Amino acid sequence: MDNIVEASCFRIPEHVLSSGGQKMPVLGFGTAADPPVAPQIIKQAILQAIELGYRHFDTASVYGTEQPVGEAIIEAISLGLIKSRDELFITSKLWCNDAHGELVLPALRKSLQNLKLFYLDLFLIHWPVSSKPGIYEFPIKEENFLPMDFNSVWAAMEDCQRLGLTKSIGVCNFSCKKLNDILTIAKIPPVVNQVEMNPLWQQKKLREFCQAKGIFLTAYSPLGANGTSWGSNRVLECEVLKEIAKAKGKTVAQISLRWTYEQGVGVIVKSFNGERMKQNLEIFDWSLNEDELKKIDEIPQSRGVPGVAYISKYGPFKTVEEIWDGEM
Repeated sequence: MDNIVEASCFRIPEHVLSSGGQKMPVLGFGTAADPPVAPQIIKQAILQAIELGYRHFDTASVYGTEQPVGEAIIEAISLGLIKSRDELFITSKLWCNDAHGELVLPALRKSLQNLKLFYLDLFLIHWPVSSKPGIYEFPIKEENFLPMDFNSVWAAMEDCQRLGLTKSIGVCNFSCKKLNDILTIAKIPPVVNQVEMNPLWQQKKLREFCQAKGIFLTAYSPLGANGTSWGSNRVLECEVLKEIAKAKGKTVAQISLRWTYEQGVGVIVKSFNGERMKQNLEIFDWSLNEDELKKIDEIPQSRGVPGVAYISKYGPFKTVEEIWDGEM
């Protein structure tokens, strides 16, 4: 393997999920690449990440990265980096066109086929909206959005867990209200809600709600997703975070990741750069002091990922406020 950063194999803390006591590493390695990168680059990055100590890998059918993740797992075992797949925590997600009761199980089976796995550790609904079945696209055309039938989709997600094809189930991008809608009908409640969260969008209301309901909040775009079509450099260019980083001898990214971890949530971080992959792991042996936490708490708040790609003049969401039920 080329360009491997010297591995010290970091130990990442784990969170015990509310359903079944499954342990989830609190820091996960994201694989959403925008613009897309070659599968070989994804595979090499995952091998490097495993060598460094990452054990939680986050993919999705829409990312197009399930196959290289699966290939990396096979190679990691053959190289002796891990003894078996069971040492890893693998998350994938249900895309909108498959978010229909009868299509959930086939979609999960397809993801497992791509990953060359017998089970997922966590299967998530990607967005709280459906689109026309059989039309696989991103961005989704306005006329192809459909309201999600939470009853049939969640019942099918529960079936996936009962069948042992995933150990746990959850959601992404769900507001307090939409989570409550799921909890009202769920026989197996969601264990995770993966949402945008960082010092510039701290999700205080949603954090409190999830904590009260035993749902583990997990942050995507903890560094603002700079370089993607939906992200920006606003987190990394935040003056408050820069000042704290300078005073502590840390990077701005490390300050943002440490702050997110200290809020009691999971973090999905993505970098295919070996040195930054290592730096992103170096957040567990120090902490932010009260003064630093207070300064971060006072940062003006706004969403970096408002969800514009999921609104349509035809509905079901005609405004971003409707996606988040006014939780702006």
